[in-house]
Amino acid sequence: MKKKLKKKNIIILFVIAILLIAGIATTVILLTKDKPVEGNNSKKEEPSNPEEPTVQVVDLNSKSRPYAVMINNIGAARPYHTGLQDAYLVYEIVVEGGITRYLALFKDKTNEVVGNIRSARHYYIDYVLENDAYYVHWGWSPQAESDIASLDIDNLNGLTYGSPYFFRQNISGVNIEHRAFTNLKELANLVDKLGYRKETNKDLLLNYSATSVELPESATEATNIDLKYSSSSTTNYVYDSEAKVYKQFVNNKEHTDYETKEQYTVKNIIAYQVGNTSIAGDNKGRQDLDNIGSGKGYFITEGKAVPITWEKTSRSSQTIYRYEDGTEITVNDGNTWIHLVPTSGNISIS
Repeated sequence: MKKKLKKKNIIILFVIAILLIAGIATTVILLTKDKPVEGNNSKKEEPSNPEEPTVQVVDLNSKSRPYAVMINNIGAARPYHTGLQDAYLVYEIVVEGGITRYLALFKDKTNEVVGNIRSARHYYIDYVLENDAYYVHWGWSPQAESDIASLDIDNLNGLTYGSPYFFRQNISGVNIEHRAFTNLKELANLVDKLGYRKETNKDLLLNYSATSVELPESATEATNIDLKYSSSSTTNYVYDSEAKVYKQFVNNKEHTDYETKEQYTVKNIIAYQVGNTSIAGDNKGRQDLDNIGSGKGYFITEGKAVPITWEKTSRSSQTIYRYEDGTEITVNDGNTWIHLVPTSGNISIS
């Protein structure tokens, strides 16, 4: 009988011990329920900040090479310009006869109509090189043909490759040389066929900001811009303060797209002056350009103009644009036009 009682007492004590342990554990849980455990931040995570705005004009992470398209800009051709609004970067430089041509750069675009296209000039190759681009043109000067061969430029020539990569529009009353266009979507297939390198070996020429850039105190008002290349060719801009872009004119006439009928607009303008001379012995009056070196110019954006410097140390090196304090410029998110105005011309900003 005593043994049974003893066994019973042991069981009772065991049950009491279990209940005591369970009670202590419950108390600990209740006391620590709302307290962080040492060494572990149990605080509820705050909602993550919204993603930072990203640049829209180009994909900053893209490694694809751009297409640098030579655009005809003689008066008879200008009404038929197509697709230039989709170029993230455009150069305007003088050629023979005081007229200009554009070099329009397209990156990761598949426009089926871009143009109208004209023949290559040798100093435009410097800007093809600084952007590691394919050079798209229809024909070439003797100097450009020589340089394309000697510098091993990846070029796409409308004289060599026909449809569907290049074609002529049926525009009544317009000379055949002003009706040449290209298809960027098809050019990608031509690049494959030719085995050209697809991944770029250079960074983008310019630094981009997804939010409005803060300009130096030296910035001045810039609502009207006149860039005089010659007596017959002036590019004009008028600032649209609501859209925060510049409306583009040529010889004070709206510059519009042939397909969309919309006036071209530009977010950033870089303008500076360089010398040009006629090539000795060239019966067409073709030009040489004094574009290797350094000088002063202007960066114009969102209604303001800032004095800058430019420096290009070789044909293939990228031109560097800096504020007067030596800081490299950053442009606003949007397309940029770079104007190399002759020293015989004029840059007017007001």
